This record gives sequence, C-alpha cells and structure tokens, in this order.
Amino acid sequence: MLATESDWPAGLFDDLDRTGPVPMYFQIATRIESAIRSGAVPTGSRLENEVAIGQRIGLSRPTVRRAIQELVDKGLVVRRRGVGTQVVQGQFTRQVELTSLYEDLAGAQLAPSTRVLALETISADDDTATTLGIQPGSGVVHLRRLRLSDDAAIAVLENHLPAEFDDLTADELEQRGLYQALRARGVAIRVATQRIGAREATADEASLLEIAVGAPVLTAHRVAFDASGRAIELGQHAYRSDRYSVETTLVAR
Repeated sequence: MLATESDWPAGLFDDLDRTGPVPMYFQIATRIESAIRSGAVPTGSRLENEVAIGQRIGLSRPTVRRAIQELVDKGLVVRRRGVGTQVVQGQFTRQVELTSLYEDLAGAQLAPSTRVLALETISADDDTATTLGIQPGSGVVHLRRLRLSDDAAIAVLENHLPAEFDDLTADELEQRGLYQALRARGVAIRVATQRIGAREATADEASLLEIAVGAPVLTAHRVAFDASGRAIELGQHAYRSDRYSVETTLVAR
C-alpha cells in the first residue's frame, strides 16, 4: 500500500512554517510521525519517494531525506531495497517480567513472527554446561531465531536447553513462543536471572536486523529455572536498539 496524496491526512503539511526558526525537516518529520502514531498512515504503508514528497510540498530532496531519516532513527519507518520506505511500528518498550518476547508482542497486538535459523543438538561447552548444571560435552538443544514484529526484524534470539527438549520443531517455534512450547511440555518457568547490556552488532546480526555492522544492539543474558530450581534455559539475545527498550520500576528503600 503506497501512501499517496489521497492517503495523507487532510492538511498534514498545510501549516508548515517556512520562515520561522524550526527547521523544515523537523516539521515534516513531526507531522509524519504524528500521522503514523495516530494510525492515519497505517503500519505497512509505503511512503512516496523523497523526490515526489518534495515536489508535493515544495521542498528540496535533501530536506525530505533528512526528515525521513529522523523517522528511520526512531524506528517508525524502514528503508528496504526493492520495497522503498515502509511504515513499521515504533519502538517496543518491554516491562521486566518473566514472559517471552513473543507473548509480549502478541499481547500488544504487534503481530509477532519468527524465522528459525538453527534447531540442532550440539555438545555443551564449559560455560553452557555449568549454567545448565550438566557435564561438559553433554548434548544440548541449540536454538537460534529471528523475531519480527509486523514483518520488521527486532531481535536475534539464541537459546540452549537440556537435551530432553530435542522434540521441539521449527514449525512449533514459528507458531508460538519458546515459553509456550515449554509449558505445553509441563514445564513451568518460575524465576530467572537476567543481565541487560549493549554492544556492537556483528556482521551476521547486522544482516539479520537490517542495520549497519557495528551499530548498537541491546543484549540480554537470561537463565530461567523451573519450580524445582533446575536451570531450563540459557538465553543470549540481541535487540535492535531503535525498536526495543526495557522499562523497570524503581522503588526507594
């Protein structure tokens, strides 16, 4: 769906102040952002190219390009080769609770989907074995998935689980979250330790998340335990920092 003249909200650019102190690119970006957040320009819409937008409102292509880049930086639109500039949902803010990203996205009606990149049984290295309480070299299930929201990549998820969960299937993991799949097997995750950090994206992560190599990504290192205190999952995840944030509530002592 292409957002053409008839699709822009009426009067969207009518009140541009062409002589005031507020930069034109900022005014344009602000108006388009408001239209996206209100749903007037819906998720999945493709914006006209920068030349067409500039001609429509009487501004130069560099000005429009900078305005669009503001929206890209906020995670509201993405530039896709062969598709153009497409509207996506804004940054997803997640409460620090013991839930899966899939469930949180689904609860927020952000259309989660999953691409399974790896599903295999491998030998546990020393660190993984220590975390899961097994012998080094023992078999563990290794999962690697790309999580998307409204078809826009948001996270690369890597997990290690005890070998007893080798019956997990790619189809199952594409249809539901990992914790849902574990609950279906009688596993109740009761507590987890989690460490949030940041680093530069690797070349592989950059390709999957459609960002530049070395761009910042948020990271989460999680170990989840069942009701008996047994470690069930080791998760090491990388998130697009412009599409994902973590929110906590702090209480004074």
